[in-house]
Amino acid sequence: MSDLRDRQLAHLTRPGSRPALVVVDVQRDFADPDRLRAYGPTDAALAALDQAVTRIADLVDAARAADVPVVWVELGSDPGRPWRAGNWLRGGDYDALMSPDEPCVLGTPGAEWYRMGPAEGEPRVVKRAYSGFLGTDLEERLHAACCDWLTVVGLTSECCVYATAQDAVQLDWPVLVPRDATAAYDLDVHAAALVQLGLNVAVIGDTDEVVDLWKKAAL
Repeated sequence: MSDLRDRQLAHLTRPGSRPALVVVDVQRDFADPDRLRAYGPTDAALAALDQAVTRIADLVDAARAADVPVVWVELGSDPGRPWRAGNWLRGGDYDALMSPDEPCVLGTPGAEWYRMGPAEGEPRVVKRAYSGFLGTDLEERLHAACCDWLTVVGLTSECCVYATAQDAVQLDWPVLVPRDATAAYDLDVHAAALVQLGLNVAVIGDTDEVVDLWKKAAL
């Protein structure tokens, strides 16, 4: 297994390889502890979430310093276009209007980035479901930036990070997910998500390894 991983990482750092950082849903409704009561996180889960947000911000800073493109993927819930299958899944009523508790409604404080945000010129991709690729121009933006492989970070590991990373690999990008730069509202759910990601979607690493890979790719 270590030999396989060595080959995978060698591919990512081959001459001319261009990485990108994709930051998913680090928004107030998903990351601010004051807004997470409905998810029922324990104190340990909140502490892990706080640490993950810190590491994501560290990666954003490192990417900018290394001239690695940073792409921001954010949920923008639109009351005029409710996600009806989501309504059905969560509440059983396919035709319901958007709930007032819907996260990250466009134009509300809950949709704002939390403890970080795009710099001038960094692309923002607004989605209405789980994957950053579904119904957006994310794929086109990454191709336009000539990106060869992606580091996907953000919230949450079992949901939007998983969906975005899975679509990325199916669209033919190698994906690396740092375990310390994503989180879930339950520690066991997060551990299970990392197992699933590692089985079928991504190489699992950590923030320090990602930064080292970016430096090697730049040589």
